[in-house]
Amino acid sequence: MRQNPSSSPRSASGFTLIEVMIALLVFGLIASAAAEVGSQYISSYERIRDKTLAGWLAENRINEIRLEPNLPGISENAKDADYGPFSWQVTTKVLATAEPKMRRVEVEVARYRESRSEPYPVHTLSAFVGEK
Repeated sequence: MRQNPSSSPRSASGFTLIEVMIALLVFGLIASAAAEVGSQYISSYERIRDKTLAGWLAENRINEIRLEPNLPGISENAKDADYGPFSWQVTTKVLATAEPKMRRVEVEVARYRESRSEPYPVHTLSAFVGEK
């Protein structure tokens, strides 16, 4: 009497435990690599966004100084500003130069974190302003 081939244990189809484990390992490696790339993309996007907004704030501050009717005095001050969805600290330093009718202006822009603790510096811009 012959056995039915479909009832034999060797003819069962499907994946072995080792094949399933290897497939899960490969999937896990691909998923973790994709998550790392996504994380780096988000981090890069946030850094570029902050740098762009801080650059605009610094340029605006230097242009405000250039539009003043008189040469600015030597000083340093910091002001808080809301720009975009964030809060910033804009520090302006007006420094003397060898030429008495010219000033060096340095603007540092720092962004506050959500907790409003110490801001971290994002961008610094320097320019020279002279008498008109």
